[in-house]
Amino acid sequence: MSALPGTTGRRRIYLMRHGHVDYFGREIQAASGDTKVVPLTPLGQDQADAAGRALSHVRFDRAICSGVPRTKQTAERVLAGQAEGPVPALEIEADLIEIHGGHFGEVKSRAELAAKMAYHFELAGEPGATMLEHGEVFADAECRAIGAVQRLLAEPGWHTILIAAHEGINRLILGWAALGAKGSGLKAVQAFEQDPACINVVDFDMVPKADGSIGTEIQRAIIKAVNVTPYNYFKHGMNMTSLEAIFAKDPR
Repeated sequence: MSALPGTTGRRRIYLMRHGHVDYFGREIQAASGDTKVVPLTPLGQDQADAAGRALSHVRFDRAICSGVPRTKQTAERVLAGQAEGPVPALEIEADLIEIHGGHFGEVKSRAELAAKMAYHFELAGEPGATMLEHGEVFADAECRAIGAVQRLLAEPGWHTILIAAHEGINRLILGWAALGAKGSGLKAVQAFEQDPACINVVDFDMVPKADGSIGTEIQRAIIKAVNVTPYNYFKHGMNMTSLEAIFAKDPR
């Protein structure tokens, strides 16, 4: 089946951010600052497990991650919580890797680092804006992330998919889904919080073909849920922004 039950051409993406990580941990230091190697912390594992329990009744046709340890581990823990089989094999989509950051420059604290990143997200809609100095151009990252989603939506044989990705990439996808052809989604990215292991739900109506089958053109996007955190649904005590929290010291 290629459409959600009860619909004629609607597909659903459960878009997750990976669980908590420590970008100052031993793995990063050993890899000379390469954030691609960072794994989930024990807290991040618990967060992913909570998401798995919340999604245990959802039957995924496909599951995709960006390929780095933190998204792979998050997706695997969610899939491990599936109440019924079969569980789809985890696929890798490299175009969903996080926005490539540039140079932080001189920073004196984790809080200053989070503030600097937040500032660059605020500038994402400006022509040529990059994620930090000499980082990836936001518009280029948006193009590859949206391209990945569009390719998935053009493929037959599924109606519900899990994607485990990253804060920046998720913001780009949500901004695009919110504004579409009505304006630049890049101007909206600063408004989308993405807490660790959060779940977003986005439906896509596809334009039908002449024979009534599902086409490859997107008619509209419907954002059903944003930044849902099953380990703390109502965000009690979660007073930091997502960036402030991710650069705080690991509480475990």
